[in-house]
Amino acid sequence: QVQLVESGGGLVQAGGSLRLACAASGSIFGIDDMAWYRQAPGKQRELVATITSVGSDTYADSVKGRFTISRDNAKNTVYLQMNSLKPEDTAVYYCNAKQERRILTSLRRYEYWGQGTQVTVSS
Repeated sequence: QVQLVESGGGLVQAGGSLRLACAASGSIFGIDDMAWYRQAPGKQRELVATITSVGSDTYADSVKGRFTISRDNAKNTVYLQMNSLKPEDTAVYYCNAKQERRILTSLRRYEYWGQGTQVTVSS
């Protein structure tokens, strides 16, 4: 089992910055891709950014140039640096991790989610 614990959310004024962190613990061997998602009220959860175990990253068009995803494998932690925040960035942000492990003769895949952290950007 893997647990994901997020931190760094809060209330910030438009144009400000926040850094979210997600620390993985438990049976973390085999974790590959990690990602940040967000969900605003009345909207579907959307992918914000992804990062592989070797640091390759992707971003949603809406956050390119403003957000940066990174990870520290030694600390089993993924970060989301959010700059130039806009009111439309207001959402609950979720950390996601994918894991692949070989258990006996089976190759098993797992997916984990953090509890979500609220980010509110005021105008």
